[in-house]
Amino acid sequence: MPEVSFYILPSQSQQERQAFACKLIEKVYRSGHYCYVLSDSEQQSQQLDDQLWTFRPGSFVPHQRHQGQLPAIRRTILIGGDPVPEQWREVVVNLSATPPQQSEHCGRILEILDNSEATKQVGRNRYRYYREAGLDITTHQM
Repeated sequence: MPEVSFYILPSQSQQERQAFACKLIEKVYRSGHYCYVLSDSEQQSQQLDDQLWTFRPGSFVPHQRHQGQLPAIRRTILIGGDPVPEQWREVVVNLSATPPQQSEHCGRILEILDNSEATKQVGRNRYRYYREAGLDITTHQM
């Protein structure tokens, strides 16, 4: 059963949510885990792809957009939509509005919410979904 962590940001800024996502993704990468970043759209995937190159001077987080093929380099961060490739279910950073398909097969699910009403509402729905599925949930107020 996966462990689910919600990170609640004080800001309503989508840009700050993306910046926090980059820092969290970098932390997951440095810990040596496979990581998939689940997004809602091609546009969101592209924005995160761009930001991972520039969010911190000197930082390097190997990543690519998932378009059906798995990367040749192990532990490359993948960014894309559902379904999450099996090997990359170790850690899923969920930036989409819905829980990952087959979330019960993930090792860890990381949810990042800003303080806007729209984001909080979809976050509550995901929280309810995970709770009803019997998953362990932790919440971190940032």
